[in-house]
Amino acid sequence: MPLKLLIDGYNVIKQSPSLRQFDALDLESGREALLERLAAYRRVRGHKITVVFDGWGSSHLASRDMSQGGITVVFTKKGETADEWIMRRLGDLREGAVVTSDRGIKAYAERVGVPSISSGEFERKMDEALYADLKGIDLDEMESARYVEKGPARRLSKKERKKKSLWERL
Repeated sequence: MPLKLLIDGYNVIKQSPSLRQFDALDLESGREALLERLAAYRRVRGHKITVVFDGWGSSHLASRDMSQGGITVVFTKKGETADEWIMRRLGDLREGAVVTSDRGIKAYAERVGVPSISSGEFERKMDEALYADLKGIDLDEMESARYVEKGPARRLSKKERKKKSLWERL
């Protein structure tokens, strides 16, 4: 079942060694490299992805949404950061997660009951999915074979079960 992923775009770029190389050339190159990888990931996993970039320094008075490769790309309005935009939308996020390494967003997401995934963890899961697709491996079968339940020795908390379920579907 597809998830809804809300991604802090510049945070993911700054945390990724490979994307930072493109970002060092210019801001647009970093964004394009991220969007290309996300589009490939979306084709493999089918998740609904929204990427948010800061637009606070722009001349646009309203936030701008566009679609690229099946991904919704949001540039925030003048005077608004991506963090503020994301936190405002987190309460409405059902069956999904926020992808960021920003401590403020992660803490707020936990308060409203939305799972968060660090940028590094997400990049690893994205790379794993893209590699499996390239090699023709079914990730869902691989995940089910990897985790073998051995009985009710200790039941995870509801929060931990939700995060485990989400993690397996990424």
